[in-house]
Amino acid sequence: MIAEGAGQSSSAYRFCIAPMMDWTDRHERYLLRLISRRVRLYTEMVTTGALIHGDQERFLGHADAEHPLGLQLGGSDPADMARCAVTGQAAGFDEININVGCPSDRVQAGRFGACLMLEPDLVASCFSAMQAEVSIPVTVKCRLGVDEKDQFDDLIRFVDTVAGAGCAVFIVHARKAWLSGLSPRENREIPPLQYERVYALKERYPELTVVINGGITEIDQAIGHLEKVDGVMVGREAYQNPWSLAKVDEMLFDSRPDRKSRFDVLDRYKQYMEAQLGKGVPLKRLARHLLGLFQGQPGARVWRRALSDEAFRARADLSAIESAEHQLDAVLEKHAASAEIPEPQMEQSA
Repeated sequence: MIAEGAGQSSSAYRFCIAPMMDWTDRHERYLLRLISRRVRLYTEMVTTGALIHGDQERFLGHADAEHPLGLQLGGSDPADMARCAVTGQAAGFDEININVGCPSDRVQAGRFGACLMLEPDLVASCFSAMQAEVSIPVTVKCRLGVDEKDQFDDLIRFVDTVAGAGCAVFIVHARKAWLSGLSPRENREIPPLQYERVYALKERYPELTVVINGGITEIDQAIGHLEKVDGVMVGREAYQNPWSLAKVDEMLFDSRPDRKSRFDVLDRYKQYMEAQLGKGVPLKRLARHLLGLFQGQPGARVWRRALSDEAFRARADLSAIESAEHQLDAVLEKHAASAEIPEPQMEQSA
């Protein structure tokens, strides 16, 4: 039986941005929301200890514009997880997501992340304790398996147990994880992607919302996956090339075409940066998310270099962004002028 509040339309998860440590902070999320109105956003992973004993505003602060927005929690004590879920709901989040996928040594030392795939009963207990205290959905993000426990039957055993407690949404990174011998980055690249297992999971559990994650970089890939599962989750591509989200609303949500440009987004983000600078936020924390905005365009390298040289300095202000923009404009004007010069015509011989 699905716990009250656990269910939500699967369309809510049609296109998601992965929680990424050091990347998906509130400033990055605000920028991405300027590009797409419909993608589902997530915080960086927040541990229960940090949330209970640390600066809650730092971890939970967000703008109204960021919704729909999920809070990802890392932990394994059911009481602490429930306490933090209540805190997250009170802060206005739309979902609480349990991290059962991160393989880092630090995370394992805290007995959470991917190592919890070996303890499905504990994950189920955490879910039950959390969902009993909140009305928003509690969801799970996991791997296909860990170490030698990576057969489809192992995944089924995990999902059976956690879904049996009422969990209705599983976001599955389509790789196994090695708990030792690989760094977190290598765990995102070396274990092979096995999309078919995620498809098979959805086929076995049609009543569950299954979201696929891992290696997705093109919207055409997302469209293909959506023929087999309920949603897709994109990670590094969304951060390194945020403009890749520009057509998501139109192509995946049937929204009307949005004619805004990268410069329109930059102008609106500059207004946001000005407000944040007024609150004492250093420019480098805001500007770093802009490095990939012009990815793949003429002048992208000049833009990145100018931002790195000027916006990351101590006490830098918006003039650093404007300087980088002027340098980019110069490259674009030169590129446009060269494109307008007609090719010389070869004289015809008599």
